[in-house]
Amino acid sequence: MSTNYLKLVLLAGAAVAAAPTGLAYAQDASEEIVVTAQRREQALQDVPITLQVVTAETIDQLAADDIGDMSAFVPGLAVSNSSPTQARYSIRGVTTSDFGVGTDPAVGVYVDGVYAARSGAGLLAFSDVARIEVLKGPQGTLFGRNSAAGAVSITTNQPSDEFEARLGVRFGEYEKRRLEGLINLPLGESLALRLNGVVNQRDGWLTDGVTGEDYDREENWAVRGALRWEISPATQATLSYTHDDVDQDARPAIGIVDVSGPGLPPVPADPNAYTNPFTSTIFNDAIDNHETRELDEVTLNITHEFGDMTFTSLTSARHFETENREDEDGTNRIDLYFDTNNREDNDSFYQEFRLAGGTEAIDWIAGVSYYDETARQRSDTFANTSSINNTLANAVGITPFQDLEDALIFFGVPATVMGLGWSEDMINRGEFGATAAFADVIWHATDRLNLTFGLRYTRDEKTFAWLNNPRVAPELDATLAALVDLAVIDQATADAFQFDVVFDMNGFAGVACDNGVTVAEGVTCELSDEWENVSPRFVADYRISDDVMVFASYARGYKAGGFNSVQPGSRFDNEDVDNIEIGVKSEFDNGLIFNLSAFSYLYEGKQSISLETVGTIQQYVTTTSDDEAWGLDAQLNWSPTEAFNLFVNAQYIDATFKNKVTGGGDDLSGQPTGEPYWSWSGGVSYQFDFANAGTLDLSLVHAYRGEGRCNDDSIAQGNCSPNPMFDPSEAQNRTDFRAYWRDQSERIQLGLFVNNLFDEQYVTGINNITAASLGTPFVGITEPRMWGVDLTYTY
Repeated sequence: MSTNYLKLVLLAGAAVAAAPTGLAYAQDASEEIVVTAQRREQALQDVPITLQVVTAETIDQLAADDIGDMSAFVPGLAVSNSSPTQARYSIRGVTTSDFGVGTDPAVGVYVDGVYAARSGAGLLAFSDVARIEVLKGPQGTLFGRNSAAGAVSITTNQPSDEFEARLGVRFGEYEKRRLEGLINLPLGESLALRLNGVVNQRDGWLTDGVTGEDYDREENWAVRGALRWEISPATQATLSYTHDDVDQDARPAIGIVDVSGPGLPPVPADPNAYTNPFTSTIFNDAIDNHETRELDEVTLNITHEFGDMTFTSLTSARHFETENREDEDGTNRIDLYFDTNNREDNDSFYQEFRLAGGTEAIDWIAGVSYYDETARQRSDTFANTSSINNTLANAVGITPFQDLEDALIFFGVPATVMGLGWSEDMINRGEFGATAAFADVIWHATDRLNLTFGLRYTRDEKTFAWLNNPRVAPELDATLAALVDLAVIDQATADAFQFDVVFDMNGFAGVACDNGVTVAEGVTCELSDEWENVSPRFVADYRISDDVMVFASYARGYKAGGFNSVQPGSRFDNEDVDNIEIGVKSEFDNGLIFNLSAFSYLYEGKQSISLETVGTIQQYVTTTSDDEAWGLDAQLNWSPTEAFNLFVNAQYIDATFKNKVTGGGDDLSGQPTGEPYWSWSGGVSYQFDFANAGTLDLSLVHAYRGEGRCNDDSIAQGNCSPNPMFDPSEAQNRTDFRAYWRDQSERIQLGLFVNNLFDEQYVTGINNITAASLGTPFVGITEPRMWGVDLTYTY
């Protein structure tokens, strides 16, 4: 076995080696499938890790704009991309539900070896992507930063010594327009420059029933430039810059209660009276609905060869700003109005140094890293005095604004206190730092047996602050002041309207902060904490024959503790996961590849957020659980000829709470976490060769995600109970079709794609943020069938 094995696996702080998968179904399995890292190659089937690879050709065949568009075809991976600035990743049923900057994700996302940090930067537009690797199970030793559940590694194409140019256009339903281009320029013997960019636009496929305005419009663009410099035969440096820009609609809220009558909707809402979200008229009235992001990143990768050793320095600086203002009531009634705006401003810096080398007996790698991040978040909520009045009526049975309004009408005072703007905010700031040291050694015990020992030490230090300012209602305050001047009310009555509802601090009163204060309105509360962890991994792989390898592994994952951004004075400890895995990988001369692995994990201290009643209304609070699961991953790829390919990928998982008590006191221990038993994808492709007339490729792929498994809390939240109009936890199916013709030179490609061929749509979940306060739960739904054509010219 090559002495470069370990250097390959851990290149750029991330495992770049990957087992083949049916997702790469255009790949001829009769060819040796390899990956390249620092000009070294390794057969994918030699790597004892359970993972799947999505190739650039697969991305093209699925007409995917980002990883969320193709995650359904990777069993065990789920990516919520309805909000690109708040995307959520899940691997094997483990995700981080908290959208605040006080906590880290459980799935690490890496772009060219650099941690993508917050969810605001975790979902980028596809442009010149070489491959995507989805590694399942804890990857702390190999990846480091917050990959307790697994890791997603995105690798882009790097500058090369060959001239290359490509231009592609895509047009489709709902005025889909996408333009992508790249050029690779050798600049002499030692320099090469690669430039690429993408512009993507699409009109909305949902329409407001009153304004006629489209919802769910897309508009984003991105550019990337990379300059590679061969400083000497032993030294190479690559400097890259990326800019990503999003300016589109925030996700729509599809109301599922009938609010056409004059009265208020009931609280709680009656599921038997829900409307059909697939046929209902949609009403949204969020002021300045938008979702935006501007991201800039500079990365410098330097490598130097010292004989049999390789030194690597990886440096990255990233900045992004996001806003996401969206409707939260699914109506256009002023007395039910509520919307939110999440704003983030983030700066991060990463530096890693490592050495890698090997002998005939061992391959090794060792290094240190430093990560620094400043995260600023502002959670704004917008309502008006009418909707606040109804919130208080539902929560505590009082109607202060309506009572004052009635009095003004009774005494003939020409003033109103209803329908006036009302906003509240929570302002957070986090200073985060992490240092790590790691080492990993593969011992080639025999020609057939390899033993791997890895260890990473991590120290996280975090400081977090909360500031809740008094509510802002200038029109109301001006009206109250005028009523005081006219002696209609006294100052005490006016002062009684100075209260918060959404961020009511009364529920946190007296909570001590590290900066010597207690939680209160207008006071900055600050906490600091630190966590240490040692994450080992042990792997044994044995080659039974040239075609079959078996392996067994143990790995520990770690995610640092943190803070709930909307729960002042809160902190929680780190999360730890222990994962055991055994598997077999096989590849045969008849073009058949079959991989099977079994896993079992215990995830301790997993943090999640849920809506609980705090003060007068429901707020997000942190809850903790210990989860356990066992399951199987299977991959089959068969290419008996160069023209034909068949693949099937599947995952079975039984995930339950070992220990779980909700904020409301319900014990969920032993109940399912919600992850379905089965998810699988499969497909077939065939290439017709017309000689001088070119080739025609046809592919049909299908993805299945099983029915969600219910627990008492998901039933109470309404996310796991069918009603007459829809079942929010039903099994989901999606089928995609792709056909494209290439000319004989393979420079011109003309294609047709149909995503969601059978027009299957599903509810993605019930949002209850205003269910208890206004009686207005709402849902999101998956996209309908969409088709399009594209044309690509490659030189």
